[in-house]
Amino acid sequence: MTPTPDKRQSGNPATQAKIASSQKQEREQRRQEKLAEYQRQLAKRRRSKLVWWVVGSGAAVVVVALVVASIVFTPKPVTYQAQNSTGAVIEGVETFSNTTNHVEGPVEYPQTPPAGGEHNPFWLNCGIYTEPVPNENAVHSMEHGAIWVTYDPARVGDDELATLKSYFPQTYTLLSPYEGLDSPIVLSAWNAQLKLDAADDPRIPEFFTEYWRSQNAPEPLAACSGGVDAPGRQ
Repeated sequence: MTPTPDKRQSGNPATQAKIASSQKQEREQRRQEKLAEYQRQLAKRRRSKLVWWVVGSGAAVVVVALVVASIVFTPKPVTYQAQNSTGAVIEGVETFSNTTNHVEGPVEYPQTPPAGGEHNPFWLNCGIYTEPVPNENAVHSMEHGAIWVTYDPARVGDDELATLKSYFPQTYTLLSPYEGLDSPIVLSAWNAQLKLDAADDPRIPEFFTEYWRSQNAPEPLAACSGGVDAPGRQ
């Protein structure tokens, strides 16, 4: 069988040279096209990485800024040192001699609000209450070293309540409204009481410093949680 002649071959040297040159140009063009496409893909990946790096860096900066802001602007918890009474003289503080006994049922107290005395066997869990709480349970909490802050809701608004709360440590404090007060705000510890007209009174931190978790309370190491709640606890 006679072989089919290659149409691209020619016995003419000039024609063969022209064909070879054309093939070389085609290969070079394909190579340049592949190179250009590779460079486009590479540039695209670089742009994508840059965008994600910028976005990631921006997000990281935002996160760091939020963390720093939360640390800087979040109020630090107030702390007071539990101690024996130093005997500090705080103007306006009244002191009493109340007994401590567990009883059932309601109790009539000589102070309003109470600053000690007979009380219910179950203490009131320390915290903030938006409704009046039982005297008998709150007094038991004071027996454990808690301070009970009471206020007349008709004379103390939200701003003053916020100011009051700014003095509070994280525990061993009760806050509740109270009917029948003869002053807008009353701070009570076991056998000690301070009546106030305003929430920004500088004697408030002095009272906490002197009486909060005082070792002179009847049961200063007892708990202020694990007891009972009253309505309105936040």
